[in-house]
Amino acid sequence: MTRNYLWLLGFLIVASSDVGWPIVLAVDATDAQSLWSRKQGSDWPRMLGPASNGHSTEKGILADWSNGKLSVQWHIKTGTGYGNCVASQGRCFQFDRFGENERLTCYHAETGKELWSSEAPVEYADMYGYNNGPRASPIVDEDRVYTYGVAGRLAAYDLANGKLYWEKNTEQEYRVIQNFFGVGSTPCVFDEMLIAMVGGSPAIQHANPPMRLDDVKPDNSAIVAFNKRTGEEIYRVGNYLASYSAPIIAEMFGQPWCVVFVREGLLVFDPRDGTKEAFYPWRASTMESVNAAWPVVVGNRIFISETYEKGSVWLEFDGKELKSLWNDAKLQKSQSMRSHWATPIYQQGFLFGCSGRNEPDADLRCVQLSDGDVKWVHRNRDRTTCLAVDGHLIVLGEHGLLQLIRATPERFELITELDLGEKMADDGKLWIDSPSWAPPVLSHGLLYLRGQRRLVCLELIPE
Repeated sequence: MTRNYLWLLGFLIVASSDVGWPIVLAVDATDAQSLWSRKQGSDWPRMLGPASNGHSTEKGILADWSNGKLSVQWHIKTGTGYGNCVASQGRCFQFDRFGENERLTCYHAETGKELWSSEAPVEYADMYGYNNGPRASPIVDEDRVYTYGVAGRLAAYDLANGKLYWEKNTEQEYRVIQNFFGVGSTPCVFDEMLIAMVGGSPAIQHANPPMRLDDVKPDNSAIVAFNKRTGEEIYRVGNYLASYSAPIIAEMFGQPWCVVFVREGLLVFDPRDGTKEAFYPWRASTMESVNAAWPVVVGNRIFISETYEKGSVWLEFDGKELKSLWNDAKLQKSQSMRSHWATPIYQQGFLFGCSGRNEPDADLRCVQLSDGDVKWVHRNRDRTTCLAVDGHLIVLGEHGLLQLIRATPERFELITELDLGEKMADDGKLWIDSPSWAPPVLSHGLLYLRGQRRLVCLELIPE
């Protein structure tokens, strides 16, 4: 493998000529205020990790979880929400709703001791009866932490003490009509910008009756880039609406590109100034459908998937246009991959991930990315999220079953497992109670898992 490394403003940018990983936008900070005592490992500053692809570079994982070998280091009760924590500079950040406030809490990443919290009022009621908490996870960049609330409040805090630097009500400023489940897209940092999916509408659209999201029109604010220091708008791009996927930054043709799966399909543009738009439509024809899984970028090719109708498409980007190499234009039962909200993991030419909309028809599978050929299917599964580490996949089921499998296209190969949906904690309640929809987080050997009411930290890699 040939790799080029470029140090820029304290961040490591990695461009792989044969794999094509997205750009790594953050690595361990060298700030003297880091609280890590664990010497090995790396930070996890965003929902799917530093490269936005669910991959960890750490080594030495425990391959036997029996008899308490995968030990719980600490746990805390969470508020209402679906997002997972992030870990950076020896701190763990969790964003939830408590009562009528959204609260960002900072914990010591190794002990779970609360260091500070900051909260703000929120007004949001889920139209479909799901919980009323935030969906997006925090983002750590340098000395700041950013949050994106379920009602569109975008805010920047001091990492060390929780001081509020700035906040914006994107719902009001961009006239956003409430999406199916509120705001659920985690922003990303690029250079001096915080890039967020907004998806506003013309003012006249707000006269529409509730729940008629099929009639909502966009207003050229699918993506908005803000100055990460001040919150001021730098540019907006895309005449589309918001989804539950997230923008990622990838290097193609020697330059950065922002790749984002909006409500109507895939949008690619130059994140430096919002120019060079390319778009590929991909969304189910039914009104009550969403795009939620993140794009998977390999070289100059991009995989996107949804679960309601169309399934997946494997696209090639030439710097100007997107074209399909293969797609799931067939019956759902024979589609290669139907990703709901869990992003599949790419590994050496193959995708591993959950396929299916609901628990009865969900499974875990491996797909050959070049042609969509399904290599194996592990049936009778609940919906799962995955993390790749040390040649393996950590698979977390929505009811708390945690498994370690070998990342191989030959067969489903279970190494070890631990059912945290059956094991009781010291307070007599489950370690992980359903639904657990947030993907696992791994930082400095510590594995963080979030259930409906609890965040649990386990030691996956012993010191």
